[in-house]
Amino acid sequence: MNKTALYARVSTDQQTTGLESQVRILKDYCSKNDILNYEIFMDEGISGTKSSRPALDRMMTAVQSGEVSAVVVYSFSRFARSTTHLLNALQVFKQNNVSFVSITEKIDTSTLVGIAVFSILAAISQLERDLIAERVKAGLANARAKGKHIGRQKMRDSDLIRKLLKAGVTYRRIAEIAKCSHGCVHAEKIAMKLEEEKKLTEPQSPTTVFPEIPTA
Repeated sequence: MNKTALYARVSTDQQTTGLESQVRILKDYCSKNDILNYEIFMDEGISGTKSSRPALDRMMTAVQSGEVSAVVVYSFSRFARSTTHLLNALQVFKQNNVSFVSITEKIDTSTLVGIAVFSILAAISQLERDLIAERVKAGLANARAKGKHIGRQKMRDSDLIRKLLKAGVTYRRIAEIAKCSHGCVHAEKIAMKLEEEKKLTEPQSPTTVFPEIPTA
């Protein structure tokens, strides 16, 4: 018979009482629901924003290997770092026929109400991703409008590299002097070449010739 996984987490080592409280509530849940075969996974002193947590990772591995039939947590906040993280975990549980119970929120995905909540969370997660994407686009557009550079900042000394290239210094020696990679030297050479070609193709502005003023 597959076991029930109980997950608890606190952010700092000083919150021992908080961890004990969660474990006690999780055990009470098992006692009230006649669950005898369970394993407790605890992450102590680890922030909920961490994408990787030792105990949580072990539990998810057990889920995917078919050792777990249900996951019980004290609350969403103790388990997931975001709506998207929660939804992804719920999808993994669904794929492995594992039910998920959050005691505080009174959610059980093995029930019809739990399934409905799962659908709502999926919609909220998609909305969350769309809003973030829109904010990023708006932020980039605003930065460009203000003339700010978008993307990685160029760290190489372009002026020095170009002078050395024009002097006929080898890539290797330029890289040593400018403290950059051969790739940076080559990229600067290409950029310099493109700029020179652009100057040759650009139409030259006509030179204004003023008539000579006759001298007395």
